Amino acid sequence: MTELSTFTVILRGLFAGVGVTIAVTLASLLVGVSLGFLLALLRQFGKRRALHTLIDAYCEIMRNIPALTHLFILYFGLASIGFRLSSITAAILGLGLIGGAVTCDLFRAGFTALPKGQAEAAMAVGFTPYQTIVDILTPQAMRIALPSLGNYAVQLLKDTSIVSAIAAPEIMFYARSLVTSSFQTTLIYATVAILYLVLALPLMQAIRLLETRYGRLKT
Repeated sequence: MTELSTFTVILRGLFAGVGVTIAVTLASLLVGVSLGFLLALLRQFGKRRALHTLIDAYCEIMRNIPALTHLFILYFGLASIGFRLSSITAAILGLGLIGGAVTCDLFRAGFTALPKGQAEAAMAVGFTPYQTIVDILTPQAMRIALPSLGNYAVQLLKDTSIVSAIAAPEIMFYARSLVTSSFQTTLIYATVAILYLVLALPLMQAIRLLETRYGRLKT
């Protein structure tokens, strides 16, 4: 078998996991951003100190325990007490819960960067607290947080490589299987690197387009 045909076989085998990698990335991103935004709103505008303490504790726990540990708890730990999740569901939930802690800090930084007088001025001219948060503060906070959210999204794509540890059939899952059967370690993992780069480039381009759009809205 020639090197080209070997590469073709490897690429075909790895492509079997591309769809799962994309699906896990997008679903985890949706869970993480939605949860993080909700937590940031509660932390920034909620009045109860106990709620603030719970959110801070959640973020610290999620950020400081290895992601693989979270995945093992969700996939193996829950199964041991009779609550079984599929590998893909556990992957999305695990990465999404961690993402909620990460993006909570990003959104909070966006809200904190805004001048405090904006909320007071908005309510002084008749905006309700809800309208002030949704129509005035949130779009500006999103614009500030967007570059960091973009970095998080790209990192999340790369982090999906660890979900093969719970048998989620993504790119690295098939890469390990190919290494075991063919022993073409260097070629296989080099191809994996290329695939992740190819997947990351459109994501980075989409983020740049969003940043450009928000920049135009600002002007």
